[in-house]
Amino acid sequence: MTDPGAAPRRLHILTVIMRFVKRAPSTVIIPPLILGFAGREFHPALALGAFAAIAAAVILSTWLGWWSFTYRIGAEEVLIQHGILQRRRRSIPRGRIQDVSIERSPFARIFGLAVVKLETGGGEAEEARLDSVSMAEAERLRALLRGQRPIAEIRADADAPAQQRPAERRIVFAMSLGRVLLCGVFGFSMIWIAAIFGAIHSLDRVLKLDWEKLFGEAERFAFARFSILALFLVLAMALLLCVIAGVVRTLLKDYGFTLTHEPGRFRRIRGLLTRSEVVVADRRIQLGLIRRGAISGRLGWNSVEVQTLGGSADRAGRQEMAPFATVEEAAGVIAATPLPPFQRPGLRPVAAAHILRFAIHHGVPILLVPGVAGFFLSPLWWGLVLAPAPVILAIFQRAGHRYALRETSLQVTRGVLSQRDWIVPIESIQTLTVRRSWLQRRLGVATVTVDTAGASGWHRPDVSDVPLDSALALARALAARVD
Repeated sequence: MTDPGAAPRRLHILTVIMRFVKRAPSTVIIPPLILGFAGREFHPALALGAFAAIAAAVILSTWLGWWSFTYRIGAEEVLIQHGILQRRRRSIPRGRIQDVSIERSPFARIFGLAVVKLETGGGEAEEARLDSVSMAEAERLRALLRGQRPIAEIRADADAPAQQRPAERRIVFAMSLGRVLLCGVFGFSMIWIAAIFGAIHSLDRVLKLDWEKLFGEAERFAFARFSILALFLVLAMALLLCVIAGVVRTLLKDYGFTLTHEPGRFRRIRGLLTRSEVVVADRRIQLGLIRRGAISGRLGWNSVEVQTLGGSADRAGRQEMAPFATVEEAAGVIAATPLPPFQRPGLRPVAAAHILRFAIHHGVPILLVPGVAGFFLSPLWWGLVLAPAPVILAIFQRAGHRYALRETSLQVTRGVLSQRDWIVPIESIQTLTVRRSWLQRRLGVATVTVDTAGASGWHRPDVSDVPLDSALALARALAARVD
């Protein structure tokens, strides 16, 4: 399918107003206020003049940026040109486009606009971004670039008898408001405490607070009234703030989460303020990942992700298919994909040498730091009581790290508190590597590294510390099936 007009188009004209509103706080409002308060007294004429001059310059530059940006959907490529003084031209072959997603921020929803992102398999982020077009244009672009059928054909199918109609879209997974709030409770993080106090501290000029005096008084009060109960109250307050921040973050991101499936593709919609809609084609799914958190996993909650050829907002390039699902729901999501089910029976443990290597790798720093610091400050010798911790952790690590080569996939599980289950279809494997560190060579083990298209990040479906013969046999078996 090609664009009938095949003529260059511009973004929606309301984009100029939307961009001006976004830039106004930092470019149009703050500089005039700074100039107005330059002296001992406020100068309204100076501030108003600066506001008018800066606003005119911002409007002109925004309009020129909008006017210079054009895009065209051709038969073989997507052509994007932009730039005022320095003209840039980007050509994206249509065959490279792996995903087309639509995102709507609060501003975009007010103006009835949407952002269209074109993603390819060559990077972790979007290849092109059309910010912003009307919703009708966004739907047209997605249908055009994905090769979907024209609206006339879809209406013809609707008029056809029920037995002749194509399969309709069905809901695979959805999250109610209660489920989203519960997910947020388990999504708390102590990093939000630092962010909250950082935001408060940044307002010191506005609030006119003497932080040294305030914290000094708080410190004296704390020492005067110190008790175990007060300590627990402070910890409880910190935990409550983290939970509230986690709930708010999850509510903004996953409100209205709905995953539907129709022949050949998934469609995911979510977001409270910024509403995003992503389409994931079945044929672009490279692997599956089932996660279980340290606490939520023990209560039966799982998250399901898939690795795709296209980019993703996730650092590892994965798409969330079910952020907070029961075991049965997670299995249902996997069953709707081309991936085989994850089978825990029959998984083989890695070599016992994994315990020794893990204990040495993580235990030496724990022993070294208090061992050296104890010479300068004797109480630090007590840090040596942590010496058994790496050994105990290594035992649990090996118990949770298992693998199996199935008929159509490699399946790997690992983790102690947080656990991860990988399903890697054999046809998705791009490269196989058998690597051995200095310590692994002494222990007679090796690690089999498996890479798929579009994969990135730290967490990979590697099989660590397998006996060398077993590692080579596994690599040969995988290579033979891939061929």
